[in-house]
Amino acid sequence: MVKLKSVLATIALACTGVATVHAAEVRLAPMPPQLETRFALSALPPALRDSATVWLLDPAKGYRLAHQGTNGVGCLVERTVWEWNELRDDVFVPLCYDKAGSDTMLKVIMDVAAMRASGRNAAAIESEVERRYQAKIYRAPAKAGLSYMVAPLMRAKGPPDFGLHTMAMPHLMFYAPGVANADIAAKPDLADPASLQWPFIDRQGNAEQSYFIQMVGETEKAKILADEKPLVDDLCSWNRLLCLEHAHH
Repeated sequence: MVKLKSVLATIALACTGVATVHAAEVRLAPMPPQLETRFALSALPPALRDSATVWLLDPAKGYRLAHQGTNGVGCLVERTVWEWNELRDDVFVPLCYDKAGSDTMLKVIMDVAAMRASGRNAAAIESEVERRYQAKIYRAPAKAGLSYMVAPLMRAKGPPDFGLHTMAMPHLMFYAPGVANADIAAKPDLADPASLQWPFIDRQGNAEQSYFIQMVGETEKAKILADEKPLVDDLCSWNRLLCLEHAHH
């Protein structure tokens, strides 16, 4: 969700199986608006934040516009990952898309939230998203671009075992529809952090949602964690699942 939401997603789905939990059975707790705003914007470099658009989640309805920006970037905290085919209440993925991604990838995330709020279960959501991609209602971005994910933490499936972890893993995701790791000779290994320091492909559910992943360097990561310590502390105070002391780095 790293999004790394689904590194080697085929393997991951084979391991995790298919969940059919109904949305009504797994309810999402809303985040305090100010905290959610800070968390969403933390996915961006600081200089871009004031001009970004922010969407906040109403679990009963979906995302609502909280701040209209001017730079074409859209930010939110993702709480439902359709390609996992399960509904959870403990996923928190801050991310921001440029204009090309906001018009395509971000729309999918927002629609998924609305589907969940309407009561659809995980299998129905996944099926509908796949149908919309096949019908070309959803498309990959028309040009090169990226999703910013340089927040100090996220809670998602990732290294070393594709389990759900609270992680400090700031990175960038460049659109790469249809590209596979074999195309760039990349060999990412979730159990080997060194292998993830170089660009690799994360296929998130389908070929359209494939990205080049580039981690930030250790020096940059340390600065992000230092600069964002007040946010990290506030997130931990709000929900112990978002504390980094037991996190995988």
